[in-house]
Amino acid sequence: MRALRPSSTADQKSGPPPVWLMRQAGRYQREYREIRERVSFLELCRTPDLAAQVTVFAVRQLEVDAAIIFADILLILDELGLGLRFEENHGPIFEKPVRSLADVDALPEVPVHENLAYVGKAIEIAVKELGSTPVIGFAGAPFTVASYAIEGGSSRNFTRTKCFMYQEPVAFERLMTRLTDATIDYLKMQIACGASCVQLFDSWVGCLSPFDFDTFIAPHMKRLFDSITPLSPSIYFGTTTAGLLEPMSATGPDIIGVDWRLDLDRAWSLIGQERGIQGNLDPVVLLSDRATIKSHASRVLEQAAGRPRHIFNLGHGILPQTPVDNARYLVEVVRELGSR
Repeated sequence: MRALRPSSTADQKSGPPPVWLMRQAGRYQREYREIRERVSFLELCRTPDLAAQVTVFAVRQLEVDAAIIFADILLILDELGLGLRFEENHGPIFEKPVRSLADVDALPEVPVHENLAYVGKAIEIAVKELGSTPVIGFAGAPFTVASYAIEGGSSRNFTRTKCFMYQEPVAFERLMTRLTDATIDYLKMQIACGASCVQLFDSWVGCLSPFDFDTFIAPHMKRLFDSITPLSPSIYFGTTTAGLLEPMSATGPDIIGVDWRLDLDRAWSLIGQERGIQGNLDPVVLLSDRATIKSHASRVLEQAAGRPRHIFNLGHGILPQTPVDNARYLVEVVRELGSR
């Protein structure tokens, strides 16, 4: 896989773009489901040998150009004592949500290097197993993680989160500062353990206006990328972020991940040609037939126009009902069409 950090010069295209798929280790795989029959999701995340096993298996099964370590964006919140549990068909639930300044101030200090060391160990194992194949580390971006803490779980409209941000600005700022500090430490640990690149998942930041992003979020993300970018290439990904790509790019990541709601060439015009882009096939395409998959992959590659700073990926994670053969075929098609 070619270097993920964009260069400052106009590189010549050399073959197909690197390709990996978000959530490439997951429920769509029979082997993953068999492991989950024996252990819970959190047990899988916390067991380095198993987390590395599913990480490495996905790379070899799909023959992609990079691994992403198997973990979860909410592990940091679990360490803050908010009572995380996962319910079938419902998702994450926090028994002790953050709803006031007192709740923020009551959060314990977390020695990330110790409490989340199992993620670093999983990275070390995966790096050893995969050799020259890069292993990507990741974390939830502070706003998305904060939204889970404030909402007490998943949300459609993030009403509690935005009301907290508007009505309790001191508490919100303090929570974001705490989460940013912990995330910087967490990513530094992953890089020290061998991660070749790190991705920030800001899955729900698209619920904000550009003004709110610049006011409440950008300073924290800039501080985060200022701390991480000298150590490792970085990817900043969110969904429904077409209106935020310019301010997101201004916070300093090397690569912007985009979903399928905006064409790649239009996204590049917003963030600047010098910055890399990752994306952006709609995951639902992988539920279609091979001709449809090839057609849509071709369209993405045409929009990328052979730019050397393109990483082919989905616009979000692989869906659980996706046939494994379709995911494998997509990787084959990207290599075939990208070589022309």
